[in-house]
Amino acid sequence: MNILIVDDEALARSRLRTLLADIAPPGLPHQLSEAATAADALALLAPTSGRAFDVVLLDIHMPGQDGLGLAHTLQTLAYPPALVFVTAHTEHAVSAFELDAVDYLTKPVRRERLQQALAKAQRASATQPAAPAPHDGEVLLIQDRGRTERLPLAQVLYFKAEQKYVTVRTAARSYILDASLNELEARHAPHFLRIHRNALVAQRAVRALEKHYDPEEGEGWAVRLQGLGELLAVSRRQVAAVREALTR
Repeated sequence: MNILIVDDEALARSRLRTLLADIAPPGLPHQLSEAATAADALALLAPTSGRAFDVVLLDIHMPGQDGLGLAHTLQTLAYPPALVFVTAHTEHAVSAFELDAVDYLTKPVRRERLQQALAKAQRASATQPAAPAPHDGEVLLIQDRGRTERLPLAQVLYFKAEQKYVTVRTAARSYILDASLNELEARHAPHFLRIHRNALVAQRAVRALEKHYDPEEGEGWAVRLQGLGELLAVSRRQVAAVREALTR
């Protein structure tokens, strides 16, 4: 298996490397990579990195973005790796499983429990399509405070028109893009769905269609996206299209 270990403690990463070497099938060692921060992990997980991981072993308490925040971001990937939390803290178990983690291990990790977790991760990966997402490798060029940033399209949850610009939302943050929603819809139609005159959402991220009351538009419908707390209003004419997207 191709495994990414994410932990800010070098000793903890070393311990996991040793255990993984012990439980690897004879002649088939696991391919291991490491990251000490969420930012380092995202760089390895970006579509442009050329690396694909079967499972991420993820600590929770880390400097900068914590493991739960990183897990939210991982959910926005077109083909997210299986996620196993490895932490000294037991109080985050509920939050971890709400993020579709396949297992939750507490430190010090026992060999048998790690082996069980990898078996669960392997079963979870087997249910996922193996082909790369059609837009893997595509990026948006974002101008942000005097710098140009490459944002992988696979991380985008929605585009929303806001007066003279478009808000681009990922699980981690928002960006401003100088573009029109119609232009973005035409360019990325296979992967983004129009839900309202002012919004496009990533089809892969749509998790639920819910009844919703909007102060301006009254009672209606809204979508819930994976990895995002806010709801986005759905116009009446687009409700059928959203329901169809949920069945794909």
